[in-house]
Amino acid sequence: MLRSIESLKGSEVAASDGVLGSVDEVYFDDEAWGVRYLVVDTGTWLKGHRVLISPYSVKHTDPGAGSVSVDLTREQVKNSPGINTHQPVSRRHEQDYLRYYGYPEYWGGRDSWGMGGFPVLGPMQIGPGIQPEPFEPDELEADALSKDVHLRSTEAVTGYHIEARDGSIGHVSGFIFDDESWIIRYLTVDTRNWWPGGKTVLLATEWVDSVDWFGSSIVTDLTREAIKKCPDYDDLVPLSRTYETALHTFHSKDGYWTKGNSASR
Repeated sequence: MLRSIESLKGSEVAASDGVLGSVDEVYFDDEAWGVRYLVVDTGTWLKGHRVLISPYSVKHTDPGAGSVSVDLTREQVKNSPGINTHQPVSRRHEQDYLRYYGYPEYWGGRDSWGMGGFPVLGPMQIGPGIQPEPFEPDELEADALSKDVHLRSTEAVTGYHIEARDGSIGHVSGFIFDDESWIIRYLTVDTRNWWPGGKTVLLATEWVDSVDWFGSSIVTDLTREAIKKCPDYDDLVPLSRTYETALHTFHSKDGYWTKGNSASR
């Protein structure tokens, strides 16, 4: 099912033995556009703490009820490796987190989740491991780690400028993800800052040519005219395969669901 990242925000996150908190923001990786972590504000339970919850632990999401159920206990989350969500999260920190929970690394494989297209655990991943020793990098290691950051916040990327082949077309106003594969399929783009009386359109992440993370801009090879004339997007209407097909056909693009990839369902 395709749904907006915005629909996750504020959702109550429930462990097997109680509420953990609520979703505050979402981290995705800048290589596969995969939703890798929900950033959960633990509220009064762990006052002042924000923790990461991986889709590997998610059992069920209920958009209507605004809830996310996870296959974890409060004690597991309480003892998980501390990560400062106000600072960039490096692969080294992710490795500590994944090792603790017994989750596989999602990077380096042929699919969006390593060796598969969905965040499904194999028989060897059965529970949390050993808490790693506190890691304090020296100056050289800290510099290397700063270059090994691939997680981006949807909150931070909202507002990025979209550059078409022939000029600016608007800015990122939201994200649409697949709640089975946990892949961001589309950026929602507000075109009204260059087209008076314009509209919101969808830009598939597969149509993104490059991203300037420092300059806060996203480049696509589509033209302004094509985007102006593409099928309207209404966020009040559930996103259907019929609409997706019409959008891809209009832009003469193959659908991600036709490519035989295990993440394409």
